[in-house]
Amino acid sequence: MLQDASMLREIRLQIKGWLQPIYTHLQNIGLALTGCHALQTASKGNSSKETLGHTHLCLQPETERERIRFSTVFVTAVKPCSLFDLSSWLALSVCASECNCPINFPTAMYCDDRNLKYIPFVPTGIKYLYLQNNLLQEIKAGVFDNVTDLRWLVLDHNNITSDKIQSGTIDKLGKLEKLLFSYNKLSKPPGLSTKSLDEVKFIGNQLTSLPSGFLSGMENLTTIHLAKNKLTTEGIAGAFKGLKSLMLLDLSENKLRKLPAGVPASLLMLYADNNDIETIPSGYLAKLPELQYLRLSHNKLADSGIPAGVFNVTSLLELDLSFNKLQSIPEINEALEHLYLQVNQINKFDLPNICKVVSPVNYSRLKSLRLDGNNLTHSSMPDEASSCLRQASEIIFD
Repeated sequence: MLQDASMLREIRLQIKGWLQPIYTHLQNIGLALTGCHALQTASKGNSSKETLGHTHLCLQPETERERIRFSTVFVTAVKPCSLFDLSSWLALSVCASECNCPINFPTAMYCDDRNLKYIPFVPTGIKYLYLQNNLLQEIKAGVFDNVTDLRWLVLDHNNITSDKIQSGTIDKLGKLEKLLFSYNKLSKPPGLSTKSLDEVKFIGNQLTSLPSGFLSGMENLTTIHLAKNKLTTEGIAGAFKGLKSLMLLDLSENKLRKLPAGVPASLLMLYADNNDIETIPSGYLAKLPELQYLRLSHNKLADSGIPAGVFNVTSLLELDLSFNKLQSIPEINEALEHLYLQVNQINKFDLPNICKVVSPVNYSRLKSLRLDGNNLTHSSMPDEASSCLRQASEIIFD
């Protein structure tokens, strides 16, 4: 134990020796040191063993230029030290005064809900930046120059417009994984070139179109949220080409008249509810062999707009066609588990469209079937429906 304590005291003296020239250098470039806490030691019980605590430098550079100079000087000066994650330590040490950098999560900077009108200085080492729920109107050039390895950028619920995003600010973030830009005032998406993106969110903006191929090459992109915009079918033609990993595409609450063409075959979930869709292209789902969830509620679909067998695919598990203008139950595959047809104009229970053949091994896997808000009652069901729907735990008529 005494040997351990002696070793720790020696390490502490070495670190103090490394820090001294740093302080001198910082003072020479005009930074004000408002306090400094070096090594903290603690002992528990009767043990004489010392524990090495956090080294924390309390600095308040007066200008953004001084912050940048501090970051450069500090990283250069402490590079030989391998006892700490110095980039994280640095981020904590120079965290913007308007924000919070938790000591237990030093690579994150929380600047949310602070009525900010500008993006504060972001120090080297920050990888997760939270700027949601502020009053931001623009993204100036150079604001992310110090953190080109940023992983998450959260800008939801601000007032940023497309013309106030300086070119080269976001698209230079080569390691960005999540870009959350919902509920702003974007009329077009920002320039994106990073291939590391996993998720993008542009919910609740003013987008009318997406440039063809604007997401091309983003092979890691799995999730795209575009709900509550003004997108048209023509305006998104070709926008999703080349996305080999896309699993979720949310286009709900837009102005689509048709389902989008050129959607990747990897798609698992397609949400297009609350649009103006009147028809579905023949064979559309056959081109999406992985699709499991399709939501088309609150559209203008009538029987004439649904080609025969278009929903008869084995991959589909959930199909939502509620709040449309259907007069009959569409043909589905026996593998479907959830079918929502409430609030249509259906007046006949077409059992063959659910079960083509009923036998001990041929029956529907439907677990839930909603038919409320139609012209049907329990008495509308044919006698053999119980054999067809033997796995259904919920059938709702009213």
